[in-house]
Amino acid sequence: MYTVYGISNCNTVKKALTWLDEQGVAYQFHDYKKKGITPEKLDNWLGQEPWEKLVNRAGTTWRQLSEAEKAGASSAEGATQLMLQKTSVIRRPLIEDESGTIVALGFSEEAYHEALQK
Repeated sequence: MYTVYGISNCNTVKKALTWLDEQGVAYQFHDYKKKGITPEKLDNWLGQEPWEKLVNRAGTTWRQLSEAEKAGASSAEGATQLMLQKTSVIRRPLIEDESGTIVALGFSEEAYHEALQK
């Protein structure tokens, strides 16, 4: 079973969950705006993907940050602190398998087909 991380009111997450449901893919949903995210989980993700891919710089949360907050997120350490404090800045959805390996980041039907239809 996969774990889908995201925010329930995010349109991209909604599209991804609809696609997963239509394909019959088993998953559990973790809303990190409500449940948060642990430093250990972020460290695991950062061991698989660069922080630049995990921080969503196109979203509303990023645009609402002060210039100082944005500048503070210009390193792995700073980005980690920002993602822990403002979980909505984490790119979503993020899907991991049971071993904690990221299998998809963001939403693309083509990428999901390749990663999840094995």
